[in-house]
Amino acid sequence: AQYYLGHYNTSFSMDSPDELYTLRAQYYLGHYNTSFSMDSPDELYTLRAQYYLGHYNLCVEEAKALSRRPLSAEAKIEREEFQLRAMSLLRLYDKVADAARANASPGIRAIALQAQYESPSTPAASKVAILSELQALATQQSQDSSPTAQVVAAQTFIRHGEMTREAYHCVHQGSKMEHLSLLVQIYLRMERLDLAKQTLLKMKQNDEESVLTQLCYCYVALYTGRSEALDALHVMRSLTEQYGASTMLLNLTAAAYLVAGQYAEAETVLVEASAEGEDADTLINMIVCYQHQGKVSDVETLVKKIKSVYPSHPFVQGLLRVEGAFERESVKYRLAA
Repeated sequence: AQYYLGHYNTSFSMDSPDELYTLRAQYYLGHYNTSFSMDSPDELYTLRAQYYLGHYNLCVEEAKALSRRPLSAEAKIEREEFQLRAMSLLRLYDKVADAARANASPGIRAIALQAQYESPSTPAASKVAILSELQALATQQSQDSSPTAQVVAAQTFIRHGEMTREAYHCVHQGSKMEHLSLLVQIYLRMERLDLAKQTLLKMKQNDEESVLTQLCYCYVALYTGRSEALDALHVMRSLTEQYGASTMLLNLTAAAYLVAGQYAEAETVLVEASAEGEDADTLINMIVCYQHQGKVSDVETLVKKIKSVYPSHPFVQGLLRVEGAFERESVKYRLAA
């Protein structure tokens, strides 16, 4: 304006800093999300990434380190929530319950209920009541409604195996990245690839480089089939190089190899995952891998193992139902003979 009005000496002076320089530069270079938000750096970015990628011990350590830094009240709550969620996945159920007693927020209560549900010491009858309480907590319509409670409840329902509809109702109106990520997974369970792709597009528009966006891209690619499996592998290699291998990432990588028909490579990755810390997903993927390779005795050994170690897992429960149905039908034929 000073130049246009003929104030050349004034316009030439660069005494005061140009406080809008960075804002303009970001706009001109196409960084629209960045130019729109000029807040302080996201101090919880690493914490979230470690949780999403299955580095739960690192997530807990990062949360402890953040507790010694000055954070906003909102960030403090989120830090504690992610720490407790990671502890729950590390099976530190009692510690989660103890921490929750000192905090009555809906998000923390939901995490405590999830830990109680996952605990092997909780009777099956009590788990039904826990699911009902979680559903009420996640769907309450008030100023106290919590995105964390909605996400945690939906995750619990998905793991339960037969509550996909209830999981959907927890997150379908949410706009946060975790809501959208769970919606992608739910739509794939419902065999609605079209809706999963639409939701993934929303995630890309919000933040294409987000860890959750990249993971959901892999889920959609693997569901699509062999034609996109190698693209998913490329993304997972990039995440592994950046953040390190975890049991969760190794299982996802093995799943991509299975979809691509590269069974030997999948087995190699699953052996590595077992060394990191064998869980139900590793056992299930290894069963599928051995089945494709015709390793019948190995399949039988692992089926016995997963039934023994994870008797309440949805995979085991489904297997038992199929075996029971087969046995009932076979009896009919034996009697007829």
